Amino acid sequence: MHTDWEKRWQTGQTGWDLGAASPPLTAYADQMPPEKRHLRVLIPGCGNGYEALNLLQHGFTNITMVDIAPTAVERLRKRLAAHKPDWETHLQVICADFFTLEGPFDLILEQTFFCALDPVQRPAYVQKMHDLLATGGTLAGVLFDREFEGGPPFGGDAAEYEDLFQPRFHIRTLAPCYNSIAPRAGSEVFFILKK
Repeated sequence: MHTDWEKRWQTGQTGWDLGAASPPLTAYADQMPPEKRHLRVLIPGCGNGYEALNLLQHGFTNITMVDIAPTAVERLRKRLAAHKPDWETHLQVICADFFTLEGPFDLILEQTFFCALDPVQRPAYVQKMHDLLATGGTLAGVLFDREFEGGPPFGGDAAEYEDLFQPRFHIRTLAPCYNSIAPRAGSEVFFILKK
């Protein structure tokens, strides 16, 4: 799988990239009070790191980003170095397989990572998210509410996600996303899960 994603980055096959932070995630992070901006945040499958940069600009101070593709990580580090000279005091960028990470984290943000995984890995994803989160931690983000031919991305629906997450998480929110980007309007759900 590592080589598949690396090849996509090397050949510019990054159609999932929005070119900016996901509006649902920025809106979620922006409503967090200042005293919560020290939380240990993880962004798996971070790609170009737009969400992390948004968090940084809004005062978050402990952000870890991970991507399996070395090219993605190398490009991100170059962008970060140009963006903010002291980014390393608040951001950590790791090139690794998500399933090898160790926590704990207080908040994990999901944006196009879940849909990139083969659906057979979904139970392992749920277990790993649970393992990575501190007690009372939050997993929040956006999932597709539609199907795709082939994949990735791989789709799904709210009922499937509820069945998947319910055994390990308290579902605070799992609802149609009201602030998706225009091309994804009506085809995403926003979720907030508590460990």
